[in-house]
Amino acid sequence: MANIIQAVRGMNDLLPDQTSTWQAVESIIKTTLSEYAYKEIRLPLLEKTTLFSRSIGGATDIVEKEMYTFADRNGDNLTLRPEGTAGCVRAGIQNGLFHNQTQRLWYTGPMFRHERPQKGRYRQFYQTGVECFGFDGPDIDCELIALSARIWRKLGLDNVKLELNSLGSIESRTAYIKVLTAYLSDNTDELDEDSKRRLKSNPLRVLDSKNPDMQNIIERAPKLIDYLDSASLEHFNQLKKMLTSHEIEFHINPRLVRGLDYYSRTVFEWTTDQLGAQGAICAGGRFDGLVAQLGGKQVPAVGFAMGLERIIELVKINGSTMLSGHIDIYMCLLGNEAKKTGMLLAEKLRDKSLSVLAHCGDGSIKSQLKQADKSGAKVALILGEDEVGSGKIIIKPLREKKSQYSVDQKDIFSHLLP
Repeated sequence: MANIIQAVRGMNDLLPDQTSTWQAVESIIKTTLSEYAYKEIRLPLLEKTTLFSRSIGGATDIVEKEMYTFADRNGDNLTLRPEGTAGCVRAGIQNGLFHNQTQRLWYTGPMFRHERPQKGRYRQFYQTGVECFGFDGPDIDCELIALSARIWRKLGLDNVKLELNSLGSIESRTAYIKVLTAYLSDNTDELDEDSKRRLKSNPLRVLDSKNPDMQNIIERAPKLIDYLDSASLEHFNQLKKMLTSHEIEFHINPRLVRGLDYYSRTVFEWTTDQLGAQGAICAGGRFDGLVAQLGGKQVPAVGFAMGLERIIELVKINGSTMLSGHIDIYMCLLGNEAKKTGMLLAEKLRDKSLSVLAHCGDGSIKSQLKQADKSGAKVALILGEDEVGSGKIIIKPLREKKSQYSVDQKDIFSHLLP
């Protein structure tokens, strides 16, 4: 036992009793994206390291401490993607997706960050990302927020709230950072060590500190919204009016800055108080300068990413009915002739889009019915040698208080199909 190879810390297996919930949640997300006419793009797990250092920002925690980076056999520096936006932008530039056209794109899959593993924060984690390119107005910001709100309704998640802020243009944010830096420098005795480091490299991130001892100085800090340029302020005001007309409640959080350098203007997070410290389940905003920053032409852009582990944990907490796999029929088969007949019948039932779990191997009728009940199937079909000889089959309801009954095999469809 001592020589058993374990999974890498923070990279977890998803077992069969978990994947049915994942599939159900992913299906709702994909269906909703299709309703809004968004198109899927599939991106590599590996990208050149410079893609992330140029886009995310060299002074961020992700680039400084969290990326899985290595040199391949050719000596090229490669990185397992820590987030999806940079790769999506790279793919759009490389393949001409932004040339005189707009794009509504989505992707899903694993991301990788070398963080301290804890509940809701893993080293391999799954995100669904949604990105829009070529839209400058607040209407697309509103559409993305409405889209995410629709997903929460479909998942039965009513204990989430929307936090909203604006970072303004690059120019107005630069002016604000000077004011913020001066304020923090005058109060360095109140900063923790992490904030002192951020003061030199990325002062905005000081506002994102979760340290309780830092909240007083953060609360007294100058507010970014007071330094917005007129165009950004108008964009933000129009977005708020649109969200109000959609009856989407929001809370203005002046300390919401997001952790990546490429954000500008609108930023938002959907949060919950049911997951402890890891309360953000979806976050995003505008990144209007990123396409040009990575070598393309100037293209306005906005998007978000949702953390699937946290969403699924929230689904479980709220007692969703999506927690078990869907099986319609369990076939109990007794004897070789019953197995041969039953396996053929199972195929015909599957042709009618029914989910059928056929018992394989031996076992008494009692043990097979016990497994049938455990499987979650709606009904059990019982086929033994007597039934094969008579052309009959027994239907035993498992989720209703009804007695079992026998029917002709040829009539089975009329009893099982709606």
